Amino acid sequence: MGLDYRKRSAKSGEHRAGKRPAKTSKLKAALLAAQSARSAAIGASEDAGDAQAVRPESASQIPEFSAQESLDELRALAISAGAEIAGELLQRRDRPDPATLIGKGKLEEIAGAVASVSADLVLFDHDLSASQQRNIEKIVGTRVIDRTQLILDIFARHARTREGQLQVELAQLEYMLPRLAGRGIEMSQLGGGIGTRGPGETQLETDRRKIYRSLRHVKQQLENVRSVRAQQRQRRESEPVATVALVGYTNAGKSTLFNVLTRSAVLESPKMFATLDPTIRALVLPSRRQVLFSDTVGFIRNLPHTLVSAFRATLEEVQRAELILHVSDASSPLSAEQDAQVEIVLRELEADSKPRLRVMNKIDLLTANQRDKVRNDANTLYVSAIEGVGIGPLLDRIDEMLKGDPIGRIRLRIPQQEGKLLSLLEARSRIYSRQYKDGLVELEIEAPASVLRRAKQWVI
Repeated sequence: MGLDYRKRSAKSGEHRAGKRPAKTSKLKAALLAAQSARSAAIGASEDAGDAQAVRPESASQIPEFSAQESLDELRALAISAGAEIAGELLQRRDRPDPATLIGKGKLEEIAGAVASVSADLVLFDHDLSASQQRNIEKIVGTRVIDRTQLILDIFARHARTREGQLQVELAQLEYMLPRLAGRGIEMSQLGGGIGTRGPGETQLETDRRKIYRSLRHVKQQLENVRSVRAQQRQRRESEPVATVALVGYTNAGKSTLFNVLTRSAVLESPKMFATLDPTIRALVLPSRRQVLFSDTVGFIRNLPHTLVSAFRATLEEVQRAELILHVSDASSPLSAEQDAQVEIVLRELEADSKPRLRVMNKIDLLTANQRDKVRNDANTLYVSAIEGVGIGPLLDRIDEMLKGDPIGRIRLRIPQQEGKLLSLLEARSRIYSRQYKDGLVELEIEAPASVLRRAKQWVI
């Protein structure tokens, strides 16, 4: 099996469940020169000796990130976590080492590089087992974390609401549980205090019991949140208001598009996973139907299963949406690979069969020649959320695709004293004619069925 190994040396804050990482400190940047020299010396031999991964036929149809593209993404993740990059190394192997993932010679080389720049953290673009993490730390002499833990740190930084913080804490605890063995003093802090250790119980058992207790507590709190969300959803569903969920790869511009559509002020940031907490806003479509838009957390390659599970309450909005807007970055050369990863997560959420409209965002970043070639079709629209380009056609297409609360056209004769109803019709219908006669208002309108029902006694 082909193996690509990616590593970062970077500064990072102390990671603890439910806490945000501390602000990272600056690093020296000397390793880049050493890495460049080494790459020049061995680049040709590495390219010649790369092993080809053997994949099932079905998997070969899914676009995959190259080694360098994956490395670039990890760099963006590290920067989002507040790290400063001291150097990068890439290794290709026929198969991973079960004890250290990579070879011991390579680890010794990394240890020397880490010492030369006084790096206090090594990041692996690969999931590490508990034993691999401990073995690597012994050799390189500094803290080591894998890609999943890095993503958890970013989530902990960006969670603002109590629900978001609980979801991150749950994912952190589930990640930590199988990694308790051998953590020594670091984990012994979890089991301190009189009366917390049973007869003959080891420190590991104490720590595990502590985490299980925390897991139960967090899950109960999240269940309470889920119950409240379910009640809110039931109240929304009592009225025929459709929900449109925005999904997509992280940093595809979902929050910017959400703000333009709903005139909201959700945080917009070029950093990855800037949006964690769910946001729902109402919008009146051109047909005067009212819909709810839901902004969701961005997806990413190999999204940790613990995160999918922890954020299931939030992602239920995707499962129950009548229409999914799949937002893609039209300017990204990795658009096809990113879309494939979004499909994987939607399948895991059992939402892949829902009606979907693909929205290619950020066309303002395309060249003039590229923009001339883009064409909207039945399933895809091109927009620039930041410049407001293509928003009108997008709203019209959403209006066409939503089947609930159908539009009807009727004539009404309403007493002028029915001010509340007349105000509703003014706001939620298209008025084609209006005449005043003998204290009555005669109207010909087009409106959603939910509005027409409220005026049915005045139908001519």
